This record gives sequence, structure tokens and C-alpha cells, in this order.
Amino acid sequence: MTVPQVEDEQEHHSALTVADDSNSADVPNLKGDWHNIFILLVLYTMQGIAGLGFYTGVAILMQTNKHITYKDQALFSIVTWSYSLKMIWAPLVDAFCIQKMGRRKSWLIPVQYLIGGCFIYIGNNINEWLPETEKPDVLKLFYAFFFVQILVATQDIVVDGWALTMLKKNNVVYASTCNGVGAPLGIMMGSFFLVLFTSENFCNKYLRFTPVTGGILTKEYLFYCLAVLFILITTLILIFKKEKEYRSEENYIKLNVIQSYLLIWDILKKPSIRVLMTALLTAEIGFATTEQSLLILKLIETGVPKHNIMVINSSTYIVNIITPIIISKYTSGPKPMSVFLKVTPARLIWNITFVIFIYYTTKFLTTYENIGFPIYYYAVLAILFIINNILGMTMKVSKFALFNRISDPRFGGTYMTLLNTFSYLGTFSSTSLAISMIDFLTFKECPLNYDNNCSTSNQNNTCITNGSSCIVTVNGYYVESALCILFGIGWYYIFRGTLKKLQVKSPSHWMVNVKNNKVKKNETTEYTMVENTQ
Repeated sequence: MTVPQVEDEQEHHSALTVADDSNSADVPNLKGDWHNIFILLVLYTMQGIAGLGFYTGVAILMQTNKHITYKDQALFSIVTWSYSLKMIWAPLVDAFCIQKMGRRKSWLIPVQYLIGGCFIYIGNNINEWLPETEKPDVLKLFYAFFFVQILVATQDIVVDGWALTMLKKNNVVYASTCNGVGAPLGIMMGSFFLVLFTSENFCNKYLRFTPVTGGILTKEYLFYCLAVLFILITTLILIFKKEKEYRSEENYIKLNVIQSYLLIWDILKKPSIRVLMTALLTAEIGFATTEQSLLILKLIETGVPKHNIMVINSSTYIVNIITPIIISKYTSGPKPMSVFLKVTPARLIWNITFVIFIYYTTKFLTTYENIGFPIYYYAVLAILFIINNILGMTMKVSKFALFNRISDPRFGGTYMTLLNTFSYLGTFSSTSLAISMIDFLTFKECPLNYDNNCSTSNQNNTCITNGSSCIVTVNGYYVESALCILFGIGWYYIFRGTLKKLQVKSPSHWMVNVKNNKVKKNETTEYTMVENTQ
């Protein structure tokens, strides 16, 4: 028997094994995995707090400051792009580790200790960078939080890769549920504590019997408390959570750094991956103007009190936590993207309701400037947020369920990170672009001087000096919303059929054929030994 024949038979046997595994993966059973589910929930919650939780909170506090423009917000929003850049160092996370500590813990422990240290540093400077009345130092906030987001993105690489081996093979689909529950919980906690518990008005109105100066927490004390919490939880994981020897993982293959980076190219060479990448990079453009963080900024700009928005937004986050649990029985099946595609048209239609709501919010403030919003206004806002959260979270969990199903577990960190990179890049770049384009698409004029288009702060001040004020003739938010919705409709009709076909391909279709490297040489040696034996 020749070497190629042996190789063909081995590859065929491997494909059959993968097919058998995929069949067992369709029958999840959490017995014996509940403690691992809990650990993943804790880790994803920590990720949500340090990541988008504090980013959202700082963005809201900046928006309350009248000296901040949408260009400043667009700059600060770039800190979230670290999730899109993590592919640069993801292979290093897969390639390097301390064997005695564990393949994933080697990175998780120092990264989370560093996040705790960063919180201490930010706590020492947050009052200077983010004062109550003066213009925030956007650049210093950007640098500090961008570094934190780099660490959080690294933690995300580790946890996503660890989930593929921490859970039993037939329970891996629940990793997306852990992400879908833990991350929103962390985002809610981070933004809620930073915005509301540090607010004197909110605390005096809702949390105290007698008014007192300041919130129940100061910003610096909040960061100190979170630093202690991160360090404590990380220490407990270091001591009590044992990671199985990574070389005993099924189909384990050791790659050096160069091979790990070449692995990215091997993954990208797959035609199905390139199609999926294109779909992920463009999927969120249709929903960019109704992304939650931009909606909150827009509502604050129109005059809705930030405290009321945060109370409603935080209370509706429970939906983000419950939704992944409810839909897990649908996304854990063999066709998770079918759920994604069913929700897409409904979410596009729901965009229109948000645009109409913001329009009438502006009209209400213009007509009844000195009257507060009635209770039914906030009830409607809560319903809009709840439905928007359900639709968005359903699509997110569906995507992550697909990622968990198709990722090659031998290179879980790199494979999952690559897919998540496309998803995050599509989401965060769309949001940043949407924020920055609002000012560009907005047109103003000065009633006393139609040659003054109020495009700069100097022209705006000139109009005010002459006894008038700039008025908006074309609101860029509405123009942008219409363009995004039209794009989303086109995206749906282009990718609907393609994604349905991709999701039903067998796991072996997505596995990487590692060759032209050290692993291939080892395989050749094994084949030669088999041939000589025969």
C-alpha cells in the first residue's frame, strides 16, 4: 500500500469520526459541566464590566458634558476596536504557554491581574480626565481605556478558546449562551454603577432618605473596588480551577509562532470562510443607527435626562440575560443561522420605529420645553429597548453558536478569535462610522445670515453673537438611518441563501488541513512507519 493510500484512508476515517462527533454534539447534556458553565459566566461577566460596560458609562458621562461633540464620541468609540484587532496577537496566545499553569490560564491570570492594576491607575486619575463641568480629556481617556480594551480582548481570546475544551464536546454550543448571558450582565453592571451610583441627583432621588452631596460611590472608589474584585476572582481561579493538560486534548497539534500565523492564512483560504467573513463585516451596517450606545447618546442630545435613560436601559438588560437562555434550544441545533435570518427583517423594520420615536421626542421638547416627559413616554421607551434587545441578542447568540459549531477545536483560540474579529469589526466599525457621520450629514444655517452654514464652532459663535442661533435644516441622523435600512434590506437578499447553505456543512468542511510545516513532517514519518510495517 502506498503512502497516499494510507493518507486517504486516514483522512476518510477522520471525517467519519468528525461526523460521529457532530451527531453526539446535537444532544447536549450539562451533567458534570455545571461548574464549568458557572466559571464561564463569571469570566464573561468580568469581560462585560471591564469592556463595553465602562466604555458605555464613560461615553454617557461625556455626552452629558455640553463641550463634547459627536467627533469626540467617535474618537472614543475606537477603543472598542481592540476586539477587531485581537487577531494580530491571537496566534501568540495559542502558541505560548506555561505548561505547569495551563494553556489558557497562562494568559488569563496575568491579563486579569493587569486589568485590576489598570483600574487602580484609572481610579487615581479619573476625576482629572472626566471632570463634572469642564471639558473631558478625551485623548487621555482614549489611551487608558484602549489599553484596558486590549487586555479585555486578550481575555476574550483565552475564554473563547478555553470554552471549546473546558466544556464537553456535546455542550460546546452552550458557550455562546454563557457569552450571551455573562457579557450583557457585565455591561449592565459596569455602566449602571459608573453612571448612576456616582450621580448625586440619582442617589438622592432613589437611594437616600435625606439628600447628601455626591453619589453613594465616587468614580475613583468604584474603580478601586472593581480592581480588588478582579484580583480576588483571578486568584481564586488560579488556585482552585484546574486546567487539563493541553497536550491531552483530542487531536492536539503543537504549532510554533510562525505556524500559528500561517494557520490564519490556511483558515482564510477556505472559500466558505471568505464568504462568511464578508457577511459578518457588513451584517451590522443596517442596524448601525439603532445600536444601543448610539441611541442613548442621541436621546441625551435631544434632552432626555441621562438618569432616566440609564434606569430604563439597565432594567431592560435583564432581557439580554434571559434571551440567550430561552433561545438556546433553537440556536443549539444544527441550523443556528436560520434563527439569525428570521430575525433580520424584523429588526430592520424595528429600526423605523426608533427613528420615528426620536423624531417625536425632538418635537415634544420643542413644543413643551419646560414640561418633563410623561410616564407613558418612558413606558414606550422601555418597550422599544426591550424588543430591540431581544432582536439584537438573538442575532448575536445565533452567530456565536455557529462559531462554536464550526471552529476547529485543535486551534480553538485562533479560529474562534478570527470569526469573532470579523463579527466585532463589522459591529464596532459600523457604530463608529455612524457616530462620526451624523455631524457630516447634518446641515445648519444661521437665520440672520444664510451664508453662515454653522459648520464650525466659530461660525456658530458668530451667529449667537449676532443675536440668533443656528438651526438644523437637515438632521444627519435621519438621513443616515434611511441609508442604513436600505443597505440592510439589500444585505438580507444577497446573503440569505448563502448563509443557509453554509450552516449545514459538516464540521469536517471547516477543519484546517495543516501542511507544509512541522506537523506534516511528523505525519509523513508516521505514514512511512505504517508502510514499512506492511
